[in-house]
Amino acid sequence: MAMRLFSKLSGKDTRPAAPDPRVLPKRAEFQPSAPMKPAGDELAQAIQARRFGYILANAERFAASARYAAARAEATKSVDAEFALVPDGFATVSMTVNGDGNGVEQDVETAAFLLAGHPVTNAEYQLFVDSGGYENFEFWPEEVCAHIVDFKDRSGRLGPRFWQDGRHDKRVADHPVVGVSHVEALVYARWAGYRLPTEAEWQMAASWRLRSEANVSRRYPWGDALDLENCNIWHSGHGGTLPVSACPGGNAPNGVAQLIGNVWEWTSSDFTCNDLDGRPIVGDTLMKTIRGGAFDTYFPWQATASFRSASPCLTRAHNIGFRCALDALE
Repeated sequence: MAMRLFSKLSGKDTRPAAPDPRVLPKRAEFQPSAPMKPAGDELAQAIQARRFGYILANAERFAASARYAAARAEATKSVDAEFALVPDGFATVSMTVNGDGNGVEQDVETAAFLLAGHPVTNAEYQLFVDSGGYENFEFWPEEVCAHIVDFKDRSGRLGPRFWQDGRHDKRVADHPVVGVSHVEALVYARWAGYRLPTEAEWQMAASWRLRSEANVSRRYPWGDALDLENCNIWHSGHGGTLPVSACPGGNAPNGVAQLIGNVWEWTSSDFTCNDLDGRPIVGDTLMKTIRGGAFDTYFPWQATASFRSASPCLTRAHNIGFRCALDALE
């Protein structure tokens, strides 16, 4: 491991770096993605936008369409391919501010659920933007509608913070989308027919603490020892996000990828914690829990299955993305 770390930090990793989202490229360098222009009725447009959870959850809405049986079969096949089953389990969540496991902890049981195999990519989020997701108030909580006008890209168009002219750079189409707030992540998930995982569900998926007599919890999805080939954190030496297919050795037993590193991930849970004397810490801004660490997480102990952090719900950071979840299909 030490030799791999040295070679990466000494510049011997020859893989091309992804464009840094924080650095505004010259217009001639920016390579905009091709637009998706929805066409046809609502069902046809839902298929084009890959809103497969939405199709499955709205059978009554589409039942009159002669194409619904085929659409439902396609949606079921896609969900089966893109989501993995996380079995019943437990998560022991540290409730102290430093999250070192030496203070108050809370045991949470989790029911079986489905978790996306990778974070939402720029290309996937582009479908939401091209479908008018920012203009469709059906999926936006009423109390945050006034904030939509703030969710703009570099050119002033509605979209992730680091996009341009409402487009992502096609060179990072298969990288996790970043620069989206918790609210935007929540609305995307609703629009697609899914939800965000809870903090306990995320930890269960990453630690693989199954409900069994063994009662074993992992430090990382792949085991208990840090391996820089299995994740993208600062010491891995990549200096930016990687495609969601990278680092396959870091997958959880069910195939879910990149729970550690690449980007922090929003969860649906409010962030609550206590000080070292057990007193609740209360702030004036709603904080949402983020998990997993990112490409620029310097301290390896902050990129584990159990470490928890948080960010204000309207933060649009360069290193926070999200993935979707779904209740187990019956």
